[in-house]
Amino acid sequence: MAQNINTQPTNSVQSKAKQGGKGLRGRDLINIGIFTAIYFVLNFICMVLGGFHPALWVFMPALIALVSGTPYMLMCAKVPKVGAVLIMGVITALIYFVTGMFTPFIIALMLVCCVIAEAIRAATKYKSFWGDTFSFAVFGLGMCGSPLPIWTMRDAFFEQIQSQGMSAEYVVTLASITGDFMLPVMFVATFACGIVGALIARALFRKHFVKAGLV
Repeated sequence: MAQNINTQPTNSVQSKAKQGGKGLRGRDLINIGIFTAIYFVLNFICMVLGGFHPALWVFMPALIALVSGTPYMLMCAKVPKVGAVLIMGVITALIYFVTGMFTPFIIALMLVCCVIAEAIRAATKYKSFWGDTFSFAVFGLGMCGSPLPIWTMRDAFFEQIQSQGMSAEYVVTLASITGDFMLPVMFVATFACGIVGALIARALFRKHFVKAGLV
């Protein structure tokens, strides 16, 4: 009897440690769907704000990373398994792509960032707050695929937004603030805001992270 009592906690710990290796189940997919929906709503709000001023458009990925850390980090706490981040990223990118709001850049960049984010979570065995934090910082870089055409397809991009009814003043301002130096600034700002966004999530929902063994 004593032997059974002593080995039960060990088996429980081992079971939790292997959670990342188990396949996604129905409850996991529901959680991913819920947090992806919340993430997308916050994402979309930031995108709409980008229409008010060119600077908000350029730094839209950073703003998204700053405000959307909570759904991402809670999903990581609820679903410590491979594939959760990839599903969230792909669904978000596909919705934007299908609605015609973004170029294929967002699909490619989001896929790359999701794979790296998944690798970070796997390397930290799905039980590290900082592992999930850095995975979110990388994940957030995927949304840089939205303004990326400003630099990679500059002339065609400005012609397109003008044809879609964007004001001449907006286009001129956007062109003036998006010199070559601004591209690395956008990526660095997005990564940094991802770290801050994850810390905000921990401050708001610390009990959930404690329960999940992330703190």
